[in-house]
Amino acid sequence: MNESYRSLFYKHIGQTSPFPIGIEVDKAEGVYIIDSKGKKYIDMISGISVSNLGHGNKKIIKAISDQASKYIHTMVYGEHIQSPQVEFAANLTSYLPEQLNNIFYTNSGSEAVEGAMKLAKRYTGRYEIIACRNGYHGNTHGAQSLMDREYLSQNYRPFVPGIRFIEYNNIDSLVTITEKTAAVFTEVVQGDIGVKIASQEFMVALRKKCDETGTLLVFDEIQTGFGRTGKMFAFEHYNVYPDIMLIAKAMAGGMPAGALIADREKLSVFTKDPILGLISTFGGHPVSIAAAVASLSEIVEGNYIEQVPEKEKLIHSLIRHPAIKDIRSKGLLIAIDFGDSGIVKKVMSAAQEKGVLVDWFLYNDQCIRLAPPLVISTGEIHSACQILLESIEESVN
Repeated sequence: MNESYRSLFYKHIGQTSPFPIGIEVDKAEGVYIIDSKGKKYIDMISGISVSNLGHGNKKIIKAISDQASKYIHTMVYGEHIQSPQVEFAANLTSYLPEQLNNIFYTNSGSEAVEGAMKLAKRYTGRYEIIACRNGYHGNTHGAQSLMDREYLSQNYRPFVPGIRFIEYNNIDSLVTITEKTAAVFTEVVQGDIGVKIASQEFMVALRKKCDETGTLLVFDEIQTGFGRTGKMFAFEHYNVYPDIMLIAKAMAGGMPAGALIADREKLSVFTKDPILGLISTFGGHPVSIAAAVASLSEIVEGNYIEQVPEKEKLIHSLIRHPAIKDIRSKGLLIAIDFGDSGIVKKVMSAAQEKGVLVDWFLYNDQCIRLAPPLVISTGEIHSACQILLESIEESVN
């Protein structure tokens, strides 16, 4: 090629914003991303809570290679018995409550949301769906219908009809849920508003209201799953269980994969009247799910989830500065609130220049997002936090 990858990137790759991060990635290993000039960056965002095991995990790479050497794709999802799909489903459901015993594989979190919307309507015979304000469930048309942010939605209306909203953590707003409601979708921890954490009282009241009205409760664990909050899934902090759970992001160690999980009796409605009620060509792709099998095994056997609370405390103890208004966290999903988007932009730029990657939140540009790989060491935490403090100091003075 005569042109550089950078110039070709801007010429031929569809852009999501006018200001992409623009690092030309050469390789990634552990908690580091290395650019084409050999500069190393400590990855403190994990591809938005995807690389929970960091980059280049040898067991995941071997699983991908071994599976690719056997077969890559044979038939659309649900027709052939493929060992990675069976093994992962059996392994994962062993960590879940009894009613979450059946997995339907998708390609992504957004597709899992779409599938859950269809499942709720098909199973209940109702059409109304309720979501929480400030929630984020994906960017496909149906998933974005569950989002109440007008700035992000205004150019794509009309959305799916029958969507209503309640206030997250507001028990009084639960009166909106009635016998007409097919499902309530909520994150257990709202990520993109800047890490808003559900109260125990709200979660219990929400479950009770759904039970009273025959409404399906859907927990979106796409960002919080697989150890991010210090439990395998965030709902475990509350001892409140969903009827449907959605997973993706960290599910397959960096490979694309998602799923909706429910009781077998609920998911079976897709098999009749009509048949093929939910189908996907590449859902449960055997190479991705082989990676998921290895990733789940590594997360459990490495005891990384048990280490999350101490790493969370360490970050809190190290990131202290008068410019910080608040730090909110659930495990290693952390928001550093400056109350000022200008400071956030400066800190992100300064930190990147010094070799630390952080990010902002879709609904809250006044906070910096931290979501480091669960495998990050205490030494790497110290290094990253020191650079962040230096970047903050430079940005406010």
